[in-house]
Amino acid sequence: MSRSATAFAFSRAERDIIRRHRTPRAVERWLRGLPYNKEERGETLHSFRGVVRHGIVHCLEAALSAATILEQHDYPPLLLSFESIDQLDHVIFAFRDGGRWGSVARSRDPGLHGRKAVFRTARDLARSYMDPYVDFTGRITGYAVADLRDLGSYDWRLSERNVWKVEQWLIGYPHKRLVMSDTRYRELHARYRQYRARHPDRKPVYYDNRHTWM
Repeated sequence: MSRSATAFAFSRAERDIIRRHRTPRAVERWLRGLPYNKEERGETLHSFRGVVRHGIVHCLEAALSAATILEQHDYPPLLLSFESIDQLDHVIFAFRDGGRWGSVARSRDPGLHGRKAVFRTARDLARSYMDPYVDFTGRITGYAVADLRDLGSYDWRLSERNVWKVEQWLIGYPHKRLVMSDTRYRELHARYRQYRARHPDRKPVYYDNRHTWM
């Protein structure tokens, strides 16, 4: 565990999770094993401590948890944020390994989970999410890589309360534009609608870049 662990008052359960999950793949596996937080009792934005305590997680909670765990193994706490036309944005943890970009993520959609560290740039990593993002209403319009350390002393790691400041910070963060052609969008949208009409209880995994998924 990194020396910076001494700066944070991790509980025994939290330290155990950090000790046992030293790589992005291990953290992704842990997050995938947790039930998805559907916020049925109201909206939440739990820190890593809240996720451990409640045992459920949504995308931004997963990104914060991954950042907290992997920061202790010397990964910078970076988030990759997406903007979408339907305002249902997605946030993941981004990392570099061997000079290549990858991600750790949790989602209700299999195509929006993590990616192997095979992408030359953060933009290339972001583009790998564009096709799977298209569902009934979604279409990525922009992305940003944000460093949680820019929040200074704000406790996004272990707060007992909802960390809404992170969400507001990301909403106001400058995003770079990502463009998908209208022709490509219409093709993907039609294919998604046809698939879900045939398989209403499943989400598609037919994307060309599936070999890059974590």
